Amino acid sequence: MRRTRVLPLAALLLCTPALSGTAAAGGAHGEGGTVRPLRILLTNDDGYDAPGIRMLFQRLTAAGHEVTVVAPLTDQSGAGTKLAGGSTVKVVHPEPRVWAVDGTPGDSVSFGLAAVFGDRAPDLVVSGTNFGPNVAALATHSGTVGGAIAALERGVPAIAVSTGELAVPVPEQILNAMRPTNDFTVKLIERLRARAGYGRLLPAGVGLNVNHPVVGADGRGTARGAAVTSQDPQPVLAATYTDAGDGTWKVAVDLAPAPSRRGGDAEAVTADKVSIAPISPDWNTGTVDAARITLLLGGLRP
Repeated sequence: MRRTRVLPLAALLLCTPALSGTAAAGGAHGEGGTVRPLRILLTNDDGYDAPGIRMLFQRLTAAGHEVTVVAPLTDQSGAGTKLAGGSTVKVVHPEPRVWAVDGTPGDSVSFGLAAVFGDRAPDLVVSGTNFGPNVAALATHSGTVGGAIAALERGVPAIAVSTGELAVPVPEQILNAMRPTNDFTVKLIERLRARAGYGRLLPAGVGLNVNHPVVGADGRGTARGAAVTSQDPQPVLAATYTDAGDGTWKVAVDLAPAPSRRGGDAEAVTADKVSIAPISPDWNTGTVDAARITLLLGGLRP
């Protein structure tokens, strides 16, 4: 994460008028200063026909945007930033404005930008809505976030969107919570468009990892605000291995949440707030950590 950009981005997103209100669109202007619909590439890691991406497609379309789905043919959860890199790729075009790529979210975004959108890149890539959270270390391995990273690497603004909390998922709750998640996503995009004027929706090289909590017993509740956060370093999941005695090991993975870091994404979601974490396509540290490593390794020679 580019830490030096967090505060300016926080000001962009959260200063008045409140993000919880609908901002008047002021960016993505067409001829004569009129506001045109945003051209959005929509992807995910749950698969092109998953409920989350279908619901978000409908919501973004209802908001007036031109949305094209280019997403994995099958469930690619946990694929991270993986690219298949093969010499051929199977692509299905089952209906207008929907493309299904037999590969990872990164493969889908790469194909979408090169073959579907071609020389005219979309205004925005949105990856989601994911079934379950992508906070802390979950974000590091997330195919949802990986799809956004693939767009950022190619210079296209991107937002990853997820719904869930650090608990065993209850499907009905999460599906219900996707509706307020999608409403918030539309408001977020309108805020970015209103502040962009004739420029980019987001600063170059910066994307957003958005996590919406599950609020209320049925998941239909409204979040208690939004916060610009950092990625909590906790691993969230813990694996145990048991020797089966035949050369294989049985693997069990359990939730192992640790105390949340103050100002982190896990803390925000646990407090029923929407977490908005700035992300970048590279793994550079902040300037302070880079200076510490320089001092630590000063004078080292081969």
